[in-house]
Amino acid sequence: MKWFIFNLLLLSGLTVATSDLHAQETKYDKRIHRYRKHWENLIPTHLKLQYAGNMGAVSVGTGWDYGKRNQWETDVYLGFLPKNSSKRAKMTMTLKQNYMPWSWSVNDKLSIEPLACGLYMNTIFGDEFWAEEPERYPNGYYGFSTKVRFHAYLGQRFTININPQQRHSAKEVTFFYELSASDLYIASAVGNSYLKPRDYLSLSFGVKLQLF
Repeated sequence: MKWFIFNLLLLSGLTVATSDLHAQETKYDKRIHRYRKHWENLIPTHLKLQYAGNMGAVSVGTGWDYGKRNQWETDVYLGFLPKNSSKRAKMTMTLKQNYMPWSWSVNDKLSIEPLACGLYMNTIFGDEFWAEEPERYPNGYYGFSTKVRFHAYLGQRFTININPQQRHSAKEVTFFYELSASDLYIASAVGNSYLKPRDYLSLSFGVKLQLF
């Protein structure tokens, strides 16, 4: 009888120890999953190529989709501005926030986002541009930064879903266009009624490759 009770207590202890170990492993696994998920969220979900838009003649970028319907995007671009009236070509950098409130499915292969809108900020690299007015100019002579511009845009998108059997590097391809204006152009348009929309609006085109 004593031997039976001893074995019963021993088994009970092992069961409790195993349960504690399992609970510890579960907490550890959850922590590892959270840790990995945070790092996975840093992996860009798409690539983009854009022509014009006051970001450079051509800009290439990457970014992240998020939201319940992936209706939000955050993009980072590097742009190239070829040598025209200046002595050398220049590089630009743009941070862009996009929002697409609606998405309409035409069929299994095509969907349309009738409205895309957003804000972006870009800067141009070069010693001849400044964020604050240099001392050599009278105070308030320019009144704006030549290095940093803020923009707003409206546009539309058309997305083609790639057949799973034909996918190589992307699952979707999106074509888009945007009409944008910078803060300086908007201020000029408000103060000068003779300006036409073509004087302060910029038309751009782009393509997006959805990786994940």
